Amino acid sequence: MAHAAPTSGGTVRAGRTPDIFDARTHARARIAISVVTGLIYGDWVAANSRAGGPITGWNLLTGFVSAFVFAVVLWAVMTFAPRLRRELHAAVWAAFAGISFGFLYSATGEAVLRSIGMALAVALVVLILSFYRFYTREDAAGHRIR
Repeated sequence: MAHAAPTSGGTVRAGRTPDIFDARTHARARIAISVVTGLIYGDWVAANSRAGGPITGWNLLTGFVSAFVFAVVLWAVMTFAPRLRRELHAAVWAAFAGISFGFLYSATGEAVLRSIGMALAVALVVLILSFYRFYTREDAAGHRIR
């Protein structure tokens, strides 16, 4: 059988591994995710509002404004919602998902009542799923269970 050869110099002291996912990395990732998702959302709104027609200046403005607002609100939700109790945390995500989907759906030119109904349906599903997720992964005080 082969064995490792002994080395001189005593034991090797293992240092602490670097934390590559520290708070600074999470803050940068939160911004990057917000910007990228906002650009995708803005492009989707612009594509829905032009309905296959030519790209116009107003269409581009609508897309960029939608992207900016979506990115800022998404960043705010990702930053501040985890500090809330799990019920409010789920409600904030549901409101964000419902409003963003409702606006996206209304850009297609559908009726307002249908857009509201679809937005409420999406918000209800997100509320149920996010509340279940937060309820099973947090204690009653809102601390994550590790």
